[in-house]
Amino acid sequence: MVDAPPTGPQGLLNAMTVDVEEHFQVSGFERSVRRETWDSLPSRVEANTERMLDVFESAGVLATFFVLGWVAERHADLVRRIAVRGHEIGCHGYSHRLVYEQEPQEFRDEVELSRRILQDASGQAVDGYRAASFSIGRHNLWALDVLVEAGFVYDSSLFPVYHDRYGYPGAPRGVHRLRTPLGQSLVEVPPSTLSLGRATLPVAGGGYLRLYPKAFSRWVIRRLNRHEGMPAVVYVHPWELDQDQPRLPAGLFSRMRHYRGLDTTESKLRDLMRHFRFGPVREVIEQAARGEARLTDGALARSLS
Repeated sequence: MVDAPPTGPQGLLNAMTVDVEEHFQVSGFERSVRRETWDSLPSRVEANTERMLDVFESAGVLATFFVLGWVAERHADLVRRIAVRGHEIGCHGYSHRLVYEQEPQEFRDEVELSRRILQDASGQAVDGYRAASFSIGRHNLWALDVLVEAGFVYDSSLFPVYHDRYGYPGAPRGVHRLRTPLGQSLVEVPPSTLSLGRATLPVAGGGYLRLYPKAFSRWVIRRLNRHEGMPAVVYVHPWELDQDQPRLPAGLFSRMRHYRGLDTTESKLRDLMRHFRFGPVREVIEQAARGEARLTDGALARSLS
């Protein structure tokens, strides 16, 4: 039996996050699964999310669920159940369109619509946002101003890595308060990375969690917590627990990214939750505001409570 990690700098609270979307809505399937066909496809998000909720409950972990507005519109009771079980509701946009493919007004309409749907369904204030496929970066930072103006307090979209679909290389790796292009203030909670010399390795979850060995993921989070004073920000998707999901047509690389290691997700999640403390993003930001974790850009001005 593994002892619970100590409190304080050696036992930081890490963020557990879930991007709630259907298995056919991932960006890798955009060319083969058209949006206008989504409603005709069998839905698996409710059963998969319930399974995720049970995994977290058995470990005594609360998380932040970034829910797609399209999903919440069709499964409002699922959003209510997530909230009733004590989890934080965040926004994952409405249609899972990449932000850098949208015009500012389109993006504004999407985030305002999805935030309204989620707040109505959950009865919670929705403070946090995460872009589809982390699609905010150096060339569309205008989106951060739209988020502030729409009422969001924090974002979790700036992934400080090189990637063919997303990434903001050189961005701060830890929780920090940033200034938007228009000079507004927003808390940024980037998915976790490992700094190896000049390289920055994505380690936060999703396909990385499925592909990396358990021991490596544990080593990374321990290093972040103990040597960098930085909480980990882990992300998963409900479909990553679903080994029986239909196999969809796509390119070889997209299929490998999506289906490889689905049989390992649950055991790896449970392993991390046995070794480290996890909670919702809101509590991780409050931990930083209390000075219990290193901040990239000075102290946060206020708690989110």
